[in-house]
Amino acid sequence: MKQTIRVSVNGRLYEEDVEPRLLLSHFLRENLGLTGTHVGCVVGECGACSVLLDGKVVKSCLHFAVQADGREVTTVEGLAKNGELNPVQEAFVKNYAFQCGYCTPGMVITSYALLQHNPNPSEEEIRKALAGNLCMCTGYVQIVEAVKEAARGSKNG
Repeated sequence: MKQTIRVSVNGRLYEEDVEPRLLLSHFLRENLGLTGTHVGCVVGECGACSVLLDGKVVKSCLHFAVQADGREVTTVEGLAKNGELNPVQEAFVKNYAFQCGYCTPGMVITSYALLQHNPNPSEEEIRKALAGNLCMCTGYVQIVEAVKEAARGSKNG
């Protein structure tokens, strides 16, 4: 039996009928076409599906879409404004902080959330914040450098 949910995603309100067991990650990708949210492990280990739920980083493979009813979801697509990348996204590109790119949306969302709460994190704080996101391609060095650069940029702008 489907349930109607109303959820704001990237500032746009959606009203959808969903199965109660539909994962938030699948809702975003399949119902809304927001394919930046990647589905990796589906058990909350890799972080590729990380999104912001009411401003807090969550792994969307561990939440049902019905749990987002009446709430605000921000995906990696929602960070860019008026066609301009967010400073975190820009820093990831500038620092080549990706290889295959599969983990990148979750890394970007997590980094963005970190800088919202701590605009001047130490390297240790960055690494701790990113600990729930796995990357199989990089050594995390460029990712950490990208977050540092985004932090420097947020202090200048």
